[in-house]
Amino acid sequence: MLWAIVSITLLGLAFGFGLGWAARIFRVESDPVVDQIDAILPQTQCGQCNFPGCRPYAEAIAAGEAEINQCPPGGEAGVRALADLLGTEVLPLNPENGAEAPPEVAVIDEARCIGCTLCIQACPVDAILGAAKRMHTVIGPECTGCELCLPPCPVDCIDMVPAPPLTSWRRPRPGTSREASAFGPAGIPATGGR
Repeated sequence: MLWAIVSITLLGLAFGFGLGWAARIFRVESDPVVDQIDAILPQTQCGQCNFPGCRPYAEAIAAGEAEINQCPPGGEAGVRALADLLGTEVLPLNPENGAEAPPEVAVIDEARCIGCTLCIQACPVDAILGAAKRMHTVIGPECTGCELCLPPCPVDCIDMVPAPPLTSWRRPRPGTSREASAFGPAGIPATGGR
């Protein structure tokens, strides 16, 4: 019995050292250009660029297999940023991939939702919360507006609405409540930032 424990322990140590050595020898370094391109892309994972997500599109751009103008969510600003990074000319947004539009988020009409979970399965960023045969809801700040949840919904209970505008937010000062930091003396809204 003791020999079995000792031999299994030694085998585990040998395999552990072997895997550690292999990880150092066969390490795959990511391409820094791909990382920079991916950082510029909007991370909507919508597939409008004809790739399954932003990272594969970034890899295709770096390999010269795709143009820089295939991302409607990134818009003209994204195309300009990619052109600046890669030192190429700015191309107009490719209309075959879609048109630039203001940011939107999905909203589920919970009264009509039947809980089929098809939208949950389609969401590439896990922004939809719900359970089978129960109503679902969208986590607004997580939604990228990719619209991939719309086609699978059998009851058309999902609508795209304009994304709420980003508001300036200030951290409350220590020892004050949120209300006191949001409003100045006599309830007058505080202006400007510090």
